[in-house]
Amino acid sequence: MRTAAQTGGAARDLPTIRAVRAYTVSGGGADYHDQADGHWIDDHIATPMARYPAYRASRKSFGIDVLGTLVVEIEAADGTTGFAVTVGGDPGAWIIEHHLARFLEGAKVTDLARLWDQMFLATLAYGRKGLVLNAISGVDLALWDLLGKVREEPVCALLGGPVHDELQFYATGPRPDLAQKMGFIGGKLPLHHGPAEGAEGLERNIAMLREMRQQVGEGFWLAYDCWMSLTVDYATRLAHVGAEHGLKWIEEPLLPDDYWGLAELRRRLPPTMMLASGEHEATRYGFQLLLDNGCDIVQPDVGWCGGLTEMLRIAALAETRGRMVVPHGSSVYSYHFVITRPDTPFAEFLMMHPTASEVIPMFSPLLLDEPVPVAGRLPAAALTPRPGFGVRLNPDQPLTRPYPR
Repeated sequence: MRTAAQTGGAARDLPTIRAVRAYTVSGGGADYHDQADGHWIDDHIATPMARYPAYRASRKSFGIDVLGTLVVEIEAADGTTGFAVTVGGDPGAWIIEHHLARFLEGAKVTDLARLWDQMFLATLAYGRKGLVLNAISGVDLALWDLLGKVREEPVCALLGGPVHDELQFYATGPRPDLAQKMGFIGGKLPLHHGPAEGAEGLERNIAMLREMRQQVGEGFWLAYDCWMSLTVDYATRLAHVGAEHGLKWIEEPLLPDDYWGLAELRRRLPPTMMLASGEHEATRYGFQLLLDNGCDIVQPDVGWCGGLTEMLRIAALAETRGRMVVPHGSSVYSYHFVITRPDTPFAEFLMMHPTASEVIPMFSPLLLDEPVPVAGRLPAAALTPRPGFGVRLNPDQPLTRPYPR
């Protein structure tokens, strides 16, 4: 047996974590709803709040952008720094600085599973989902970034290496016709009208789908993002009429906790229609309920579901059931995962240009070196030149540390 010295120091000690810092930033970034007025992402889109007419025309009107972007930075004892971004703003920063940091500082940079477990268990009394899991996700992603930099490897290499030569993308935005011309394999439309707008609203939704099908032809995927806004009956009607126009899936049609409604909807859907959900779900426990109740495609957001450590567990659950895991758009933080998964054949790209007429980086202007698809594709080599997640913070974007210690 060869010794550590004979293997070039393979057993060398890795550094411990010296410091954890949490920052906030405004104007785009991980909180992609934090956009200027006139952006398509804040247009008349169906939401659970659309039952109240005053909050129907704009998601920002009811506060979808109140948290803002959260940046987590973790520094090792040797000076190496990893970082990640998520949604959480000021309250997320407080949770990290005043609660989660105690488990991290002094720990080994390799202790990802133990640290995740401690953060999750310690916050159960006030966490389990939502803001707290966003904060845990941001910390977990920063730990993966740090470990990659310490080991001088990209995160996808830490996960076992790419199994695809390239990523293929569908585009989420209001113009699937433009996405098709840009080389994407499909387009997911935001649903504009929910149950409170009655039969007239439903007909407008179908008319939009009909128009887009005419624009893109028969071979291009179309899906509807319903953003938690529908009832079982409304979603059933939408799906059956949508199937006549080749609608591939309906996404997140019901409130996230209505698992039993999801099961009923799955029974009512036409056989050609897939049911997708999970953008606003968290942890393996929540995703097990989605899988048990008929979800065909699960869509964890790696910045919200518990981070990469937990997304690997979610993927294992899904794969044992033969279901697809297609992460909610989160740029490099999901790309490194998708490129290593044999059962994840495509990825989502959020069209963050205000009119969805150009391909721009999803987390612009916060991140530098963020890869974007060209002709709807991203080669595996685009993820491997730099260690960690391969991106840098833009020094021109001012960060605020609200709770320095």
